This record gives sequence, structure tokens and C-alpha cells, in this order.
Amino acid sequence: MNRDIHLTNSFGNKKEKFEPIDKKNIGMYVCGPTVYDDPHIGNARPIVVFDLLFKVLKCKYGKKFVNYVRNITDIDDKIIDSSKEKNIPISELTEKTIKIFQEDCNYLNCEKPTHEPKATDNIKLMIEMINDLIGNKYAYESEKHVYFKVKNFEDYGKLSNKKLEDLIAGSRVGISESKNNPEDFVLWKPSKEDEPSWPSPWGNGRPGWHLECSAMSKKYLGETFDIHGGGRDLIFPHHENEIAQSVCTNNKKFVNYWIHNGFITVSKEKMSKSQGNILKIKNFKNKYNGQVLRLALMSSHYRQPLDWNDKLMDECYKTLDKWYSCYLKLDKKVLIDEEDLMPLYDDLNTPRYISVLHKLFDKAKSGNLQDKEKFIAGCNFVGLLEDSKEEWLSFKKSKLDISEKEIISMIDQRNKARNNKNYDLADKIRKELLDKGVLIEDKDGKTIWNIK
Repeated sequence: MNRDIHLTNSFGNKKEKFEPIDKKNIGMYVCGPTVYDDPHIGNARPIVVFDLLFKVLKCKYGKKFVNYVRNITDIDDKIIDSSKEKNIPISELTEKTIKIFQEDCNYLNCEKPTHEPKATDNIKLMIEMINDLIGNKYAYESEKHVYFKVKNFEDYGKLSNKKLEDLIAGSRVGISESKNNPEDFVLWKPSKEDEPSWPSPWGNGRPGWHLECSAMSKKYLGETFDIHGGGRDLIFPHHENEIAQSVCTNNKKFVNYWIHNGFITVSKEKMSKSQGNILKIKNFKNKYNGQVLRLALMSSHYRQPLDWNDKLMDECYKTLDKWYSCYLKLDKKVLIDEEDLMPLYDDLNTPRYISVLHKLFDKAKSGNLQDKEKFIAGCNFVGLLEDSKEEWLSFKKSKLDISEKEIISMIDQRNKARNNKNYDLADKIRKELLDKGVLIEDKDGKTIWNIK
């Protein structure tokens, strides 16, 4: 495709033409999960957003030329606290949570990244980076901790576009007597007796959270790469600290394009444990096909907030159910018109692309085979209608609280009631079936049933 990709760069907050460092080696790093608990829909949004960007980049530059790295943070304070709370070993907790996360990614029809490194497999690299920072006078040791000297990095705060004093006030950085300055953040900390630890020049301990991504992105993408992504909540302090660490280690620009997705709210309220409104991905699995959740996450522009409610899911379910009426299996590669893909090239404008799919569907339902193929290809491109029609219907049937045998029996009862002119009973049975998610239609002397 000859059209240019445009992305909104959080560094400057402007939409920019995407120009890769090397068209045959495009690097994208996305902050993955901290595996202390089951993923929720707030975690699901960046998974889907950057899966879409991965698809767009591959379409433009070719599959083999895009290197997508999404890390797994498997050592962190949250993980240690969760293992204690659940009374299970850290390794058991992280292995279980990683497995659930990967299952959730499959449920959402997301492709696997090129690389998915774990923090604990890269501790040596982190220690090397800390040594470099100390050598470059950007870090110091204090009471078996190592801290980054924030004031020594003049560009600190440029990503979040705030002054240093503002960042200090709103930071997640903890106050410690071992710090020279309150704004300094930890690169290495000593481990307690019951915590995971690794040997280092500063004693047995573990890395700071921010350092992990700097080390792993360098390993897989180099000192400077194209795109770094994640949720807006990571801009400060995480991504700000990543920039500081990486620039001061390598003396080079870290990232060219910073891409951040907006928050998810539930009935206009921020998701939190205290609010009791955290919606885990697993809660949707028994009720919805994963494509429904994926479409819902695409329904708003990725940079905008997305308010979650039951109406949104119902609308997305109805849309997909309608689209499946035109389903066919593609046995060949079908090219998508450049014009149809343009919304995605324009800063991943998924709402506009969904409107394109609606138009393609309208054409497909009354058009020829070629029109149907174009519609299906357009859906497949963004991870939709990838299940067969049979699989879609089978899932629908499996969620009914009534068996097929019971449905047929109730239809027989209704037909007998109609024959006996007991229309009140017939209407009552129809309503009972409808309440259970079953639609019936009298056609050509027969009663046909479908799932609502």
C-alpha cells in the first residue's frame, strides 16, 4: 500500500507522518502485563489497540519487517504482595497469570507478538545498564539501593509536559531516607528474606519496575527504535523514567513515536478495587464470543476514553450477528481497497473503519460473491468474523439456558395450542421462548426457530 501511516505522537501531542528508521526493520515495544492478577478490560484495550497497529504496519511494510515486542513483568511489588495475599508461591502465581493472559489474548483474536520476554530472564542486562548509569554519573548507590539522579537529566518531564516539581508531587515514586532527592527513582533495591533476589554489585536484590522495559527494549530493538506504546497511565512516571534511563545509558534518542491509548471507565467511573467495578476478561467468556469484546474495544478511537456498559456489548453482539449472515470462508487472499483501509492508516481510526465495514456489509448482502469476499476480508483484517458461521452459532447455542430438545417440545405445544385456537397459550409459549433467547417464525406451514 502506497498511502502513509499517520500516528498521534504523545511526545508533542501531534499527529505525525510515520517514518521508520529502517523500512525493513520496524521496531515496536508495548508495555505488557504485570502478572499479579487476572487481566481486566483496561488491560485488554492496549492488547487490541497495538494488535491493530501491528496489523497495519505489516500491511504497509510486510510481515517479516515488523518486530513487535511486548514484555511480561514477572517481578514487582504488586506480584510479591499478591502472592502473600493469596498464600501461593510467586512462581506459581506468575505462571498461572501468564497462562490466563495468553488465553485472554487468544480469546480477543490477537496475534502473538514477535517477542514476549519476561523480566526475570533479563536481570543480567538490567545490572549492566545500572553499572553504565553509575559510570555516566546518572545514578548512585545508597544503603544497598541504586537510584537515578533525576536532576542530572535536563529533559526529564518532556513527555508528560510537566515541570519537575509537578511531577514529584503527582508521582508514584516512594519517599525514602536513602535517597539524595525525593524525585530520584529506584533502579535496584535489596530483597527481603522471603522475596526473589539476584546477586549484584550492590548486594542481593531485584530491579526497579521502570528499568525492566529499558533493558528489554534495548535487547530486542536496539538503542533507538520506532514506536513505544501503552496506556495513558504509563506516561508518568513509567515512560518518563524509561526515557531518562535509556538516553542516559546510550547517549542516544530512545524512541521516535510514543503512542498511548485512553482509559476505560465503567458507567463514567474509573475502574478500581475500591469502587468494586473491575471487569475481568474471564467474566465475559461465558456470555460472549471474544469477537464481541474485541469490537466493543474498537468502537471508540483508541486515544479517547471508552465508557463501558451493557448496551455497548449488546450493540456489538447484534452487529456481529447481523454480519455473520453474509459469512463465507475465504479460500484465497482477497485484496482490500486502499480507500477502505484509510481510516486505519489515519491514526487507527477504528470508529470510521467500522462505518466502512457497515457499508461493505450493505453491499455484500445484496451483491455478488466478490462483494461478500471484500466484506469478509475487511472484517478479517481487524480480527473479526474469523470464526466460521457454524462456530458462531454453536457458541450462541451453548449459552442458551434451554436445550434444543426443550425448544422443539415447546414449539410442538405451541402449535397444538394454535390448532386448538388457544391463542393465549400459544402467545405465552412464544414469549417464554423469547425470554430464553429463542426467536420463532411461522413460514410456509412450518415453525422455524433461531437464536436471538
